[in-house]
Amino acid sequence: MYFDKDGYIQPVKITFEGVKPSPFAKPRPATKKDATTAIDAFHSTFYNPDMKLYAISSDGKGRAAIWVQAIYWDMIMNAYKRTKDPKYRQLIEDIYQGGYEQYDKYNWDNKIEWFIYDDMMWWIVSLARAYEITNDPKYLAHASSGFYHVWKESYDPERGGLWWNFKHDAKMSCINYPTIIGAMTLYNITKDPDYLEKAKKVYDWSRNVFFDAEKGCIADNMHYHFQRQNGMDIDWKTQLYNQATFIGSAVMLYKETKEKRYLDDAILGADYVRNVMCSSSGLLPFKNGVEQGIYAAIFAQYIIRLIEDGNQPQYLDWLRFNIDAAWNYRDQKRNITFKNASMPCPEGVMESYDASGCPALMQVVPLR
Repeated sequence: MYFDKDGYIQPVKITFEGVKPSPFAKPRPATKKDATTAIDAFHSTFYNPDMKLYAISSDGKGRAAIWVQAIYWDMIMNAYKRTKDPKYRQLIEDIYQGGYEQYDKYNWDNKIEWFIYDDMMWWIVSLARAYEITNDPKYLAHASSGFYHVWKESYDPERGGLWWNFKHDAKMSCINYPTIIGAMTLYNITKDPDYLEKAKKVYDWSRNVFFDAEKGCIADNMHYHFQRQNGMDIDWKTQLYNQATFIGSAVMLYKETKEKRYLDDAILGADYVRNVMCSSSGLLPFKNGVEQGIYAAIFAQYIIRLIEDGNQPQYLDWLRFNIDAAWNYRDQKRNITFKNASMPCPEGVMESYDASGCPALMQVVPLR
């Protein structure tokens, strides 16, 4: 489906039209075995065992951005949940230790390591997920203390929503929706109603500010301008990861409350990605900015929640199409993939961000 010029939804058939067959491999459906190959290849290409975190690029240089490390950790956790292979269970612990050593023992008061609120929240969510898998109390302790630190420092009790940075001059989707996810993950663990109350509060505010309830798109950010009548300057630039965390937030609230309005929101947000943001053939969008290659990996984390917890299997063929396209265009020597699934994966130095989308999808989407 897509929106025509008059704003009406029209059907579209997702095919491999516009996606050239890989010159390196015959196009074929990716398999469960391929999913393991893909995550192992991503890990071996980009992981630095000395710092127990991931490098920026395949030449091993640098350390990938602090918030992105949490997304890579999610990928490993998903690989463990999919396979139950103890090597991934050990990596959950190793990557935790890498973050512990690199980021001042998860000291949330350190405003040098944690220089923005959403960087904290991505890790808080992942720490809570690690507890769900391991039942190790250290993960829950860090996640809970981090959540309340961000809430205390960032939540605006006067106007609602969370500030993005320490200057308190902007509110972004990338802090508000992950905060809802963090609150709901901690609520699912503890059943403390305070988390659920906070999640609902932020969702209602964010929906009112960031969500286009007709189209299903999510704005990127807003700034206050009190000299204007409406008091807000909203940037409606759409980003795949904001659509993703909005979908995840809505589905988690739907699963707990059974209120259909949340599910309806999530479906509208997912349909906007598929019908408007994707290429004409159905390939997920990508961007070339700093660290933006990670967006499809974040989308993987939350679209599967809509499919499974929201009982919306209509998205599976579309996601498998994206997986098959990227996997068939992979670098055959390294088995790594590229964010632009309509072209062969580059053979030279690649950033880890740009290689993350396909292996992340493969860990959560059921394959043959």
